[in-house]
Amino acid sequence: MILGLDTATEVLHLALVDGSRAWTKRVVVGVGRSHSISLLPSLNELLQEAGASVTALKGVCCCAGPGGFTSIRIGVATTEGLALTGLPTWGFSSFLLRAQALKQSGIRGVFWVLLDGQRNEVFIQRWDSLEATNKAQKVPFTALRGFLEAESWWAPASLLPKLSEYLPPNIQLQDEGTAMLEGLVSLCRELPRLQPENPIQPFYLRETDAEVNFPEASAHLGDALRKGIAR
Repeated sequence: MILGLDTATEVLHLALVDGSRAWTKRVVVGVGRSHSISLLPSLNELLQEAGASVTALKGVCCCAGPGGFTSIRIGVATTEGLALTGLPTWGFSSFLLRAQALKQSGIRGVFWVLLDGQRNEVFIQRWDSLEATNKAQKVPFTALRGFLEAESWWAPASLLPKLSEYLPPNIQLQDEGTAMLEGLVSLCRELPRLQPENPIQPFYLRETDAEVNFPEASAHLGDALRKGIAR
């Protein structure tokens, strides 16, 4: 039984995968609430649905970002805690999960995945099926139209109101929540075929607000510590 978790955004995604069987849960944590309050109770509920205990877990697949700084750390810290019991762990990016969800929904070919980067910026990465074709980066809203060069793109529903002024509608999913959970289940089946990653290295893609406001305090840190490990 493999546990999959994604805490990178305001929506918590959880999956338990045991061979052909899977149990999933999607929890809208929302602004002003903490994943630290929701994650473990939601996991316990999912284990109860599966009729299993935490001792049944054989590994953990964790979203390492990019996304919210605190929420990413909660997911990674929970994964690392479980790793202390000897469980193997695998990390994946927020982009890979969304690309996997789009694939499970029948989307093929080249497309961009757009995620909310805050500060009037968007995190973006170009995909061809399940292969990233460039490095993830952050782009201002005002530069998006020229940057995407009229290629297909997808963004979560929560980001669309911010994008409406800059981009026309594009790829839409009939049921975004179900697609994300199906993507997570698929990753829980595929990633354990690879070598485990321990410890999980977060991928923030940007500096914290503290680093932006007080750059001299973090000038001695390398990008790996400030922005995380690119995926």
